[in-house]
Amino acid sequence: MKDSNLSPRDSYAPNGFTRNASTTSAEVYNNSCKVMLIGDSGSGKTCLLVRFKDGAFLSGTFISTVGIDFRNKVVDVDGTKVKLQIWDTAGQERFRSVTHAYYRDAHALLLLYDVTNKNSFDNIRAWLAEINEYAQEDVVIMLLGNKADMTAERVIRKEEGEKLAKDHNVAFMETSAKTGMNVDLAFMAIARDLKMKKTRKPSDPAFNVAEYITKEQQTSGCCGS
Repeated sequence: MKDSNLSPRDSYAPNGFTRNASTTSAEVYNNSCKVMLIGDSGSGKTCLLVRFKDGAFLSGTFISTVGIDFRNKVVDVDGTKVKLQIWDTAGQERFRSVTHAYYRDAHALLLLYDVTNKNSFDNIRAWLAEINEYAQEDVVIMLLGNKADMTAERVIRKEEGEKLAKDHNVAFMETSAKTGMNVDLAFMAIARDLKMKKTRKPSDPAFNVAEYITKEQQTSGCCGS
């Protein structure tokens, strides 16, 4: 679903709900959140998106994302409809200038590395530097160690990802687009954060994405789908 004419900007419906021009009445939502998937090429960004959007896994060989791909999904957070406007970005260096233009509009960034590829993990610091330069100061950042199902090929331990996330004060968990492990949790945590920011009263405690993830993983037995 690649369309160069798609705009990241929303329009406003007469009833006060925000709505993309192509959104049907069945897809009316209360809040909209722009989420970017970033990380090295081959880290599994497109597979993660397809797993969340369609509940399927892209097996076999497929063409890497060129520039920016775009999907929508409306989710329910405690009765509030939140539209996740998800931007799947190309990880290749030649497309970085295109990706940079989208950072400033993002409410949340899901930063992926491949647990079977050390280079993708080592490059996370460079990605974080780009985020610091181009993204909004209050953007939500989540580090995801993807392809966690590939036990035999793993070269990055979970503890290494946890330490890197802690060093940079970002949320972390491992995911698997193949099995669905923690995929829904990652996106729902983002949706819940947006919903809380929109509805939280000044006296209410701030929503903490990392604490929410930890709580949900404990409740579901560590590795929810």
